[in-house]
Amino acid sequence: MIHSILFTSASEKKTDLSLEEIKSALAIPDNLLWVSLENTNEAETKRVLDDIFHIHPLAIEDSLTSGYQTSKVDDFGSYLFIIANAIKTGNDFRDLETNELNLFLGDNFLVTSFLSDSMPPVQKVFQRLNRDERLLSNGSDFLCHAILDKLVDDFMPVIDQMDDEIEWLEDQVLAKPVPETLERILTLKHSVMKLRRIISPQRETINRLTRDEFPMIDKQSQVYFRDIYDHLVRIQDLSESIRDIVSGAMDIYLNSTSLRLNEIMKALTIVSTIFLPLSFLAGVYGMNFQHFPEITWQYGYYLIWGVFITVAVGMVSFFKKRGWF
Repeated sequence: MIHSILFTSASEKKTDLSLEEIKSALAIPDNLLWVSLENTNEAETKRVLDDIFHIHPLAIEDSLTSGYQTSKVDDFGSYLFIIANAIKTGNDFRDLETNELNLFLGDNFLVTSFLSDSMPPVQKVFQRLNRDERLLSNGSDFLCHAILDKLVDDFMPVIDQMDDEIEWLEDQVLAKPVPETLERILTLKHSVMKLRRIISPQRETINRLTRDEFPMIDKQSQVYFRDIYDHLVRIQDLSESIRDIVSGAMDIYLNSTSLRLNEIMKALTIVSTIFLPLSFLAGVYGMNFQHFPEITWQYGYYLIWGVFITVAVGMVSFFKKRGWF
């Protein structure tokens, strides 16, 4: 599907232009043209990008490539090619997936392209066009900023989910360190690492857009891109904090498990130590010799039980005095 909107110098707005109208509008420098290629096939994409906007073949190839691509910005002189990765909204942090968004930013045009079924940042900005005239009146760079700003904002709910999860895990590793807790710790750790791999290159991409490096981004819009950069820095800092807390929670879990195992081994050792002399006595008096001094004594059985009880109570008292209980 191809969506398009044209904002002319006379403040007229037109939507869903034909390809011929798009080509004619692009030739007028004072116009602002936004074309969104939404899950289009290869032929449609090449027809728009190559025949109308004259995009470089390498950029077209990248925009048609499925699978994860690292965020980047390429300067082709008259336009910028930007790859950004959006979080799939509605998914749990355990199922962290991204959709690739390609942006072609020129002086009077913006082309967005994605192969997924939906791209919430693009759709949200489309919905805002009727309420916020700045999106069209401030140029293509401001429009590009609005889309990237929405894209970055969608990372915060994921960070909030991770924060809630780590709070629960911190309580669990102290109260009840079970294997399921360790599994959730490892899952959270993997999700944080994956999020950082997405955020880090995206941060550098936005950072390049905040400089005086590209003529199609004016100084007024650089301030807005700097705001996006600040959000990414904050998200990355939060992910770093969560990663450190996860590592600490894993250490606490392992230490708690080791402590519980030590307590169990201590209890078993005490029981074994108590029964060791008792087993010795029972073994001695359990031998089948015919001439046994105490074997015919009337009170021999009661005596040996008295010895058993005395030895057990004495050892328990000794261990308790030493603070082993």
